[in-house]
Amino acid sequence: MAKKTADTIKLRQTGSPIRRKPAQRATLVGLGLNKIGRESELNDTPAVRGMIAKVSHLIEVVEE
Repeated sequence: MAKKTADTIKLRQTGSPIRRKPAQRATLVGLGLNKIGRESELNDTPAVRGMIAKVSHLIEVVEE
Protein backbone atom coordinates (compact mmCIF):
# COMPACT_ATOMS: atom_id res chain seq x y z
CA MET A 1 0.00 0.00 0.00
CA ALA A 2 1.21 3.47 -0.83
CA LYS A 3 2.32 5.82 1.91
CA LYS A 4 -0.35 8.19 3.13
CA THR A 5 0.54 11.73 2.12
CA ALA A 6 -1.29 15.01 2.08
CA ASP A 7 -1.68 14.92 -1.70
CA THR A 8 -3.88 11.82 -1.88
CA ILE A 9 -7.60 11.43 -1.39
CA LYS A 10 -9.46 8.26 -0.44
CA LEU A 11 -12.92 7.61 -1.88
CA ARG A 12 -15.65 5.06 -1.18
CA GLN A 13 -18.57 4.35 -3.49
CA THR A 14 -21.92 4.58 -1.70
CA GLY A 15 -24.40 4.66 -4.60
CA SER A 16 -25.22 2.34 -7.47
CA PRO A 17 -24.46 3.24 -11.09
CA ILE A 18 -27.66 1.49 -12.19
CA ARG A 19 -29.99 3.86 -14.09
CA ARG A 20 -27.29 6.52 -14.30
CA LYS A 21 -26.05 8.22 -17.44
CA PRO A 22 -23.14 6.52 -19.22
CA ALA A 23 -20.89 9.50 -18.49
CA GLN A 24 -21.39 9.03 -14.74
CA ARG A 25 -20.66 5.31 -15.01
CA ALA A 26 -17.47 6.08 -16.95
CA THR A 27 -16.45 8.62 -14.31
CA LEU A 28 -16.81 6.00 -11.57
CA VAL A 29 -14.65 3.57 -13.57
CA GLY A 30 -12.11 6.36 -14.09
CA LEU A 31 -11.97 6.85 -10.33
CA GLY A 32 -11.34 3.13 -9.85
CA LEU A 33 -14.83 2.43 -8.50
CA ASN A 34 -17.62 0.32 -9.99
CA LYS A 35 -19.32 -1.49 -7.11
CA ILE A 36 -20.83 -0.21 -3.87
CA GLY A 37 -18.35 -0.35 -1.00
CA ARG A 38 -15.21 -0.25 -3.11
CA GLU A 39 -12.49 2.17 -2.06
CA SER A 40 -9.87 3.95 -4.11
CA GLU A 41 -6.94 6.18 -3.20
CA LEU A 42 -6.01 8.76 -5.81
CA ASN A 43 -3.72 11.76 -6.17
CA ASP A 44 -5.44 15.00 -5.24
CA THR A 45 -5.41 16.88 -8.56
CA PRO A 46 -7.87 19.33 -10.12
CA ALA A 47 -8.91 16.66 -12.63
CA VAL A 48 -9.76 14.18 -9.87
CA ARG A 49 -11.60 16.90 -7.93
CA GLY A 50 -13.72 17.59 -11.02
CA MET A 51 -14.55 13.89 -11.37
CA ILE A 52 -15.52 13.76 -7.69
CA ALA A 53 -17.84 16.74 -8.17
CA LYS A 54 -19.49 15.05 -11.14
CA VAL A 55 -20.48 11.94 -9.12
CA SER A 56 -20.56 13.40 -5.60
CA HIS A 57 -23.99 11.88 -5.02
CA LEU A 58 -22.55 8.37 -5.54
CA ILE A 59 -19.33 8.58 -3.50
CA GLU A 60 -17.96 9.84 -0.20
CA VAL A 61 -14.52 11.01 0.81
CA VAL A 62 -13.10 8.78 3.56
CA GLU A 63 -11.35 10.58 6.40
CA GLU A 64 -8.73 8.63 8.31
